[in-house]
Amino acid sequence: MIDLYYAATPNGHKITLFLEETGLPYRLHPIDISAGDQFTPEFLAISPNNKIPAIVDTQPIDGGAPVSIFESGAILLYLAEKTGKLLSQELRERASALQWLFWQVGGFGPMLGQNHYFTHSAPQPVPYAIERYQTETKRLYGVLNTQLEKKPYLAGDHYSIADIATYPWVVSHERQRIDLADFPAVRNWFERIKARPATLKAYQLAH
Repeated sequence: MIDLYYAATPNGHKITLFLEETGLPYRLHPIDISAGDQFTPEFLAISPNNKIPAIVDTQPIDGGAPVSIFESGAILLYLAEKTGKLLSQELRERASALQWLFWQVGGFGPMLGQNHYFTHSAPQPVPYAIERYQTETKRLYGVLNTQLEKKPYLAGDHYSIADIATYPWVVSHERQRIDLADFPAVRNWFERIKARPATLKAYQLAH
């Protein structure tokens, strides 16, 4: 059983997407980040960076005490290794999935997050920041499009944790002032993932 500490953000959706794809049993624990739930001692004990998502695996494969994991990329890798799903064991495809997973957590997510903040949430407009992060957002979508022109999924022929990590950030493309018509390979990939039954179920959980 996986206890998932969650809010309906792109990073939160990554984990529900994985859990719904694999059918791994889980309990959802909503974290109200607007109310400061992420700063409670109980939550900080499992997520010291006071960010969602975080999980507690009550039945780790070694049979020992429960294991807590924070950071969305680390959680996806842990769960993929636990289940043996959504991460190939073939050397090259596995390496590709991991590099695109780290690309997402190190660049695509953070840069798009800054785009969201300076475009929609900053207390006052900062034109330089808006332009900087918009330019980087477009560049990263170009990188994504180039990869998806070569293969149906980020790591190759199979849906993986790299796609799961990236998809929730593309959901917000309109808020990023991105037109997917400019990135046809991304649009094709996005529509295919959007139609997956597990994706539909994961987003029905959002509240």
